[in-house]
Amino acid sequence: MALKSMTGFGEGAATVSGIRVAVELSSVNRKQLDININLPRNLITLDAQVQRSIRAEFSRGRVSGIIRVDSPDGSDGSVIVDAKLAEQYVEGIRNAAAQLELQDDLSAETIARLPGVVSVEQNESVADLAADALDAALAKALKGLAKMRSTEGRALEKDLRERVALLESSVKEIRKLAPTVVSGYREKLFQRLEEAGLDDLASDERIVKEVALFADRCDISEELTRLKSHMEQARKLLRSAEPVGRTLDFLCQELFREINTVGSKANEVEITRQVVAFKTELERIREQVQNIE
Repeated sequence: MALKSMTGFGEGAATVSGIRVAVELSSVNRKQLDININLPRNLITLDAQVQRSIRAEFSRGRVSGIIRVDSPDGSDGSVIVDAKLAEQYVEGIRNAAAQLELQDDLSAETIARLPGVVSVEQNESVADLAADALDAALAKALKGLAKMRSTEGRALEKDLRERVALLESSVKEIRKLAPTVVSGYREKLFQRLEEAGLDDLASDERIVKEVALFADRCDISEELTRLKSHMEQARKLLRSAEPVGRTLDFLCQELFREINTVGSKANEVEITRQVVAFKTELERIREQVQNIE
């Protein structure tokens, strides 16, 4: 099964008894699952249900959405005007204005803005029908979003496999060069001592001990073994049916730690060049991994 990206878009619409609900969902990278859905007033009680549906489908990413409802008459409720309350407001404000000798400039617009004068009564039957339409529309949008994330995931998987192969190639070259580090150091050490006028160096225990200590310090066999193991695990994860973004991100950190140790221990020009190439490719992998669910 291919990897899944955290980037995608999906939309869906459904109509029940003339009530049309349209859903648009989009997702981007995020370490955790973060859901932000803009619901209309008459469907606000369904927010928990919408969140459950999204959480059942995805485990990471910031999922944003807009839900629109269109009723047959273009409204989703009735406007209620409390005339008695408005009358009380007018009487009280005018009495205060007279006492303070202020101009009486009350207008219908001003009164309508006063708390409690105008309210919207939601149409329960419309809300029920919209809820049914929402289920169908949301299912379509989730399917479309999941499909796009899977398509993007397949592209990421292909790219990552190619980049892991480049890492393996660098490690292969480093493994070939590793045995030459000690022999090269030994030759350079003997050469410098001979240039200094010292003879019969091969039998000198101090020289033999120095070469042995250097061989121990620059031994990178364990790091190379762990690098190989990490890359094999990465390839297995690329075939996993489960979300693996976090695990791959951790492996990238471990790979960087091991290759950094290789570079510091094996002080050799060509190995250093391979280490730099490995780090460069690993950074590109790490950036791509941030897109994986």
